[in-house]
Amino acid sequence: MISAANSHPVRFPLRLPRVCVAVIASDPSELVEKASALARDNPFMEFRLDYISKPTLALPKIKHFLETHAGTVVIATCRRASSGGKFRGSIASQLDILFKASAAGCQLVDVELQTAQKCKPAQLQKLRAHSALILSFHDFRGTKKLDEALEKMRAFPADFYKVVSTATTLSDNLGMIQFLGREADNHSLVGVCMGEQGIISRVLGVRAGSVFTFASATAGEETAPGQISAQELRSVYRIEQVDIATRVYGVVGDPIGHSLSPAIMNAAFRRENVNAVYLALHAKTLKDLLNCVREIPIHGLSVTMPYKEAILAHLDNTDSHTTKIGACNTVVRAQDGKLYGFNTDTSGVVGPLERRLSTLQDAKILVLGAGGAARAAVFGLKERGAEVYILNRNLAAAKKLAHRAHARSLKRTDLKKFSFDVIINATPVGMGNSRETPLQEKEINARYVFDMIYDPVETTFLKLARQRGAQIIPGIEMFVHQAARQFEIWTGKPAPQEDMLQVVTLALQERAKAAANAKKKS
Repeated sequence: MISAANSHPVRFPLRLPRVCVAVIASDPSELVEKASALARDNPFMEFRLDYISKPTLALPKIKHFLETHAGTVVIATCRRASSGGKFRGSIASQLDILFKASAAGCQLVDVELQTAQKCKPAQLQKLRAHSALILSFHDFRGTKKLDEALEKMRAFPADFYKVVSTATTLSDNLGMIQFLGREADNHSLVGVCMGEQGIISRVLGVRAGSVFTFASATAGEETAPGQISAQELRSVYRIEQVDIATRVYGVVGDPIGHSLSPAIMNAAFRRENVNAVYLALHAKTLKDLLNCVREIPIHGLSVTMPYKEAILAHLDNTDSHTTKIGACNTVVRAQDGKLYGFNTDTSGVVGPLERRLSTLQDAKILVLGAGGAARAAVFGLKERGAEVYILNRNLAAAKKLAHRAHARSLKRTDLKKFSFDVIINATPVGMGNSRETPLQEKEINARYVFDMIYDPVETTFLKLARQRGAQIIPGIEMFVHQAARQFEIWTGKPAPQEDMLQVVTLALQERAKAAANAKKKS
């Protein structure tokens, strides 16, 4: 790979860190304060000068910062509005700011292709006299013609060529990764796909040939759609350890941004020293997902709504339990490329109940819902001898499931005639900040109430159950049990359940805290 050190005195490491943290601020003092706080753990930063109304006022402070933080490498960027930035001045003004940033000690400067095409070659060469030049290209609409973009960029000598596209499908990441694989030996490239669906490129691009990737300083300070915080890239995705041998797993759904599966699974991989990374994959179609599974390749999947049933038709085989349930939440890709399906939702239901009840044999259990999660609960409980009842808004669906599982369906008006050992909510009612509840307080007549929803930790339904005197089982227990079983299927190792529970508990607490702070601000 060509290094900037070939054309410049070495003012930064021959091997740059994998993560460059984008620092934004509204004024020079804030910029430098943030940079100072980040510098110890993040020696490689990008100063987005276009976020400051008068960028030149920041230059003396930047010079002092670099003089007092030896070993820190800084990219100066003053992106014009026409290229997705915030700077609305002329090209001459933009270049003047970058010249002065270079003179202040910034080791790299970023110039977009549109600017390069409109200025004189001598101006770019002047920039390269003191700093390495990153020539950048951004496509905010899609991921197309990456090779053509690079060909246009090669007309301008630069030390790094940065090609940024937008992923509108998961497969767009393949285009970027394949592009990096073709060209990384010929040029020092930085390549990434923006957007929520671009996470694959942000984590795996560095092993495909991208010299580094970008991260936000904190959540909420992203400089591009889909950007991940530096802390998350390092602690959750372990980007510094990702290499060609790293196995790729993921959770697939639509939507998927709320999922805590990446936090819990990556923690388990780290705890058990498994060279693997687990990503949140927002798939809008199964065809798009399956293309990535085969081409990346992805070694295993957690499957969530709305694909638990639809994915069955695309699997090469499933175990009898999964076939009977008619829903799959776990996929394994074998060495020969064949896809095998399992369902660990049953483990997530049965495990927490077996810890509390002496036996499930003849236990009277009411399952609310008739979808994939409900089916996993019903069949798993029937296999252990429980007496299972099903209540669903759509009575026909409840009757159909009851008939298949040899269970009983109920009408809501019948509830007053029954008492149960356990009531299980297998519907999405109550998810997130919803105050909805699948049953009214007076309808809750059970020793235990189990809600499959794990966010929030205590749903409105569980609060009502507690008021009724029932013992509650939060969905976080199911989430950890089923995830632990997935981990064991994929790795053949015992899952570190306590660590997994601790990680997801902390993540939920932080999410609740962030939501409370946002509510205060509004």
